[in-house]
Amino acid sequence: MASIDIGATSWRRVEVGRVLKLENGSLATIVEIIDHKRALVDGPSDDEKLATPRGIVSFSRALLTPIVVEKLPRGARSTTVKKAWEASGVDAKWKESNWAKKQLQQERRQSLTDFDRFKVLRLKKQRRFEERKALAKVRAAA
Repeated sequence: MASIDIGATSWRRVEVGRVLKLENGSLATIVEIIDHKRALVDGPSDDEKLATPRGIVSFSRALLTPIVVEKLPRGARSTTVKKAWEASGVDAKWKESNWAKKQLQQERRQSLTDFDRFKVLRLKKQRRFEERKALAKVRAAA
């Protein structure tokens, strides 16, 4: 007979302590689940752009991140959430994530001027030329 391994799923679950990325780009953690569509959240981040005041958020307006604030009690007050947030190092984990890096890159690209875009175009052309030159050397040697 075949053996079947039963294990927990690796999906992100809606749970108390799960960090959410809201529509406006800020972060918040779930403090209390109200119903199947809404939750009470609080985001005591040190970064002004990531901070979220305590309030109710619809799950349709938020995305679940892989970051979790461990052992956060249900209905925790703001000071408790802030201590747990800092103990878990949520801000540092977020800044290291690919999600945050892509968001930062998009913001940088949106703020470029015409001349900056031109310089990027020239650098890309230069890099492409060097890569093709190296590839031609390898092909010639083979």
